[in-house]
Amino acid sequence: MYLATTGRRDAPAPPRTGGAGRRVPGTVLALGTVSLVTDISSEMVTAVLPLYLVLGLGLSPLQFGFLDGLFNGAAAVVRLLGGHAADRGRGHKRVAGIGYGLSALSRLGLLLAGGATAGIAAALATDRIGKGIRTAPRDALITLSSPPEALGRSFGVHRAMDTTGALLGPLAAFALLWATADAYDAVFVVSFCVGLLGVLLLVMYVPGQHRPAPAEKTTPPERKVLGALRDPAFRRILGAAALLGAATVGDAFVYLLLQRRLDLPVGWFPLLPLGAAACYLLLAVPAGRVADRVGRRLPFLYGHVALLGVYATLLAPAGGPALFLLVPVLVLLGIFYATTDGVLMALAGPVLPADGRAGGLALLQTGQALARMLAAAGFGAAWTVWGPSPALWAATAVLLAALVGGWALLPRNPSATPAPEGPEARIPERRTA
Repeated sequence: MYLATTGRRDAPAPPRTGGAGRRVPGTVLALGTVSLVTDISSEMVTAVLPLYLVLGLGLSPLQFGFLDGLFNGAAAVVRLLGGHAADRGRGHKRVAGIGYGLSALSRLGLLLAGGATAGIAAALATDRIGKGIRTAPRDALITLSSPPEALGRSFGVHRAMDTTGALLGPLAAFALLWATADAYDAVFVVSFCVGLLGVLLLVMYVPGQHRPAPAEKTTPPERKVLGALRDPAFRRILGAAALLGAATVGDAFVYLLLQRRLDLPVGWFPLLPLGAAACYLLLAVPAGRVADRVGRRLPFLYGHVALLGVYATLLAPAGGPALFLLVPVLVLLGIFYATTDGVLMALAGPVLPADGRAGGLALLQTGQALARMLAAAGFGAAWTVWGPSPALWAATAVLLAALVGGWALLPRNPSATPAPEGPEARIPERRTA
């Protein structure tokens, strides 16, 4: 069990009497377990999908990239619908369950599609829609079940468990392919069964509907979709996240640049994300606890300084052993995600009303995702026109400017006047073993 030992400057001090206030809430642990199991299922497919589609079915890399990019963009927009649906009926668990269920069913879709491109596209779309639907309600459940002063720690624990699944999934997929002589169908069947287990864990162990306290501020239904934009603090957080997202070129380009600099064999390329994910796993909880202690604004900004370090390392003159380049890049990338992913949700959660939280977080996630899509497209175009090194210099300059803008935009004390919600407004905890 993780223990909290620190407070936060921009939130009330944590309870000093021990007991439940010092533990990670059971809902967070249950959601972390669901995410861990679901990520094993998801990453099993993600790890083998390029090989299956390009080498197995003969799709060109351009066709695969188009499908993957299109559906990732669609998932970013679907998040808004998932967040709105969760807030409208206060059915965060129900909407999240639908999303997890759709992702599990998509594995069967890949199995039944055979080599039909339309069937594969439908299965990929179902998976991305499921992921888009579940993300905001799940993060809203974390904020509603955690004390405000411990949100960073709660998100850190959840993201660490989620990343554990992301590490185990590819290993399980490659073990299955080795044991079954490259039988992709076996991977899809096992992935479906593991995904179904995640849905069952959600149904059995995650508490259900959040009911507001009588004094809790509510939002009229007709104002919930974009109602979060009426809050000045949320607008500034959204603006900073989008600005910094527009300077984030994406992991795929970082790994491609690493591969080019080090001349790595193609067979080693799929292992590069595991290094960054391992660092993320180790640092997610400590980063969340530090954010609770000093406030979430500075860790979020310093995380992007770590990303700036990634760019600078890749631009450094070549020379020396490969590890001198590989290790700093993967470690800095892990630091970037550990100090920005959950920390951003913990930063924004307290400024949103409880009955509009899923929609607000969905709006924040969508804005950041669309900004990152634009950044990836712009960097790809710059790489094509100028070459990789000039494109990376341009990305570094853009990130420096975005850091200055983010520093100015992010509110110093975003939760000074949080949306009213007392202890009774949080989801009642279910005891977990």
